[in-house]
Amino acid sequence: MVDTKKALLSMISQPAEDSGNKVTVVGVGQVGMACAFSILSQGVSSEVVLVDVMADKLKGEMMDLQHGALFLKNAKILASTDYAITAGSKLCIITAGVRQKEGESRLDLVQRNTDVLKNIIPKLVEYSPDTILLVVSNPVDILTYVAWKLSGLPKHRVIGSGTNLDTSRFRFLVSQKLGVAPGSVHGWIIGEHGDSSVAIWSGVNVAGVRLREINPAIGTEQDTENWKDIHKQVINSAYDVIRLKGYTSWAIGLSVASLASSILRNSNNVHAVSTYVKGMHGVQEEVYLSVPAVIGTHGISHTVTQTLSKDEIFSLQSSATKMSVVQNKLEF
Repeated sequence: MVDTKKALLSMISQPAEDSGNKVTVVGVGQVGMACAFSILSQGVSSEVVLVDVMADKLKGEMMDLQHGALFLKNAKILASTDYAITAGSKLCIITAGVRQKEGESRLDLVQRNTDVLKNIIPKLVEYSPDTILLVVSNPVDILTYVAWKLSGLPKHRVIGSGTNLDTSRFRFLVSQKLGVAPGSVHGWIIGEHGDSSVAIWSGVNVAGVRLREINPAIGTEQDTENWKDIHKQVINSAYDVIRLKGYTSWAIGLSVASLASSILRNSNNVHAVSTYVKGMHGVQEEVYLSVPAVIGTHGISHTVTQTLSKDEIFSLQSSATKMSVVQNKLEF
């Protein structure tokens, strides 16, 4: 009897090499699938594994993506409720958790999602001890801290998606007001991915021209052009999208894919991500908040200490204090 597979494979002289870019996505809700789809469609990884507790939905999502493998550079797409399938993952992305409801702050989710991480993090690290953890679940800053504590991994290998998306929203909104492309606007949102985030107006520039040199009051209460409203829009963006469509997905998926690309391709791009910030800008608390960080194959290699105004430093420190107060109430 002819063994077609054996006969075909015997014609291949060299086995395919392990790409070493295996990515696990935990959680196949709207955010998790947007992350997986963005990573696959951009060719960031050739092997994506999906994990969730909902077996039927998990299998359905896997099959749906597999059926499009021809259009995804023939990526390997697998799924299971068993964490053994995640073994050897270079990057583990955690999106599982309770979804934020309309009118609910990210901080309101904290204990419920901390309990979810207790069941996830140890299993991921057991099967992939050299992995990098990328936390997306909200409230992302506190849950990244929780993931670090639960994992036992070094700080530079536990990263939160943080204000990478807030920064994208900020640059988009500024670009719309200026009439230039978002990629030509340079500016940062740091601190909490949430209501106490900090817009670094002192550094916003286009082609090296700082907007504060043109308008010294930009971003302040004294600004007659009301640029400060853009930061308010950034803070309210998720709430607005949740109110209109029930959840956020595409933008965070694209944001996570950009972070995954920087890690897997060792590009050393600078992103605003949640990392351990004690000692930076006078922060005294043991917290994770977003600052610009250089990201590559080993996680975060460096953080960038920006030159901030006194008001910006005060706002960042206040954000840190707010995170610390919530963390101290957590039950691990």
